[in-house]
Amino acid sequence: MAWQPLESNPEVMTKYIQRAGVSDDIQVVDVFGLDPDILAIVPQPTYSLILLFPCSDIYEKFKADEEEMLKDKDQKIPSSTFFMKQITPNACGTIALVHGILNNLDEIKLKDGILKDFIEKAASLSPLERGDLLDKMGSIIDLHKEVAAEGQTEAPPAEEKIIHHFVAFVHKEGNLLELDGRKFGPINHGPTTPETFLADAAKVCKTFMTRDPEEVRFTIVAISRDQN
Repeated sequence: MAWQPLESNPEVMTKYIQRAGVSDDIQVVDVFGLDPDILAIVPQPTYSLILLFPCSDIYEKFKADEEEMLKDKDQKIPSSTFFMKQITPNACGTIALVHGILNNLDEIKLKDGILKDFIEKAASLSPLERGDLLDKMGSIIDLHKEVAAEGQTEAPPAEEKIIHHFVAFVHKEGNLLELDGRKFGPINHGPTTPETFLADAAKVCKTFMTRDPEEVRFTIVAISRDQN
């Protein structure tokens, strides 16, 4: 069954992850641009960059070509990477947040709650089985439904066709990974460090934009630590 789409709204997303059990010092913030002076105001440390973009025909062709190019290539994805497939329509916002958080558990602490329950059940499962678990986990479904209704714009009906899609970027053992539940697996975009992660991920986000120059419907948020 399709979920209501999640709005790319930092306040709503912060409520979501904290209600799911993420510690109160972790927040989701807007990223207003990708130039260095604008990235400099994003709170540090930044654990994940999350891009919302339209799945245009140009993107879908690129995605198919990319999969063909990489399907037999050893990308050297760290074994500790948490990746899950998306089998539930409109669940991409939740999956992007889950990817951003569960690949940073050395820095992000989970309290007892929904996400802790999910990772305990999902840790030993395949990416497809993890997607199936999410699809059937009532506590996450209920929280997603509750939070999706809190956005600033009226959430479209769950059955309405949505062209926008969320993808997460994380730093993992020296690698910049793109995690997209619609893809065959993680995409390794090369080396990065905790200090350069934000700038390196921003460069990859720019490629999404330059690939589709007539398109302007891109939004970016970051999962970071609240220093207040």
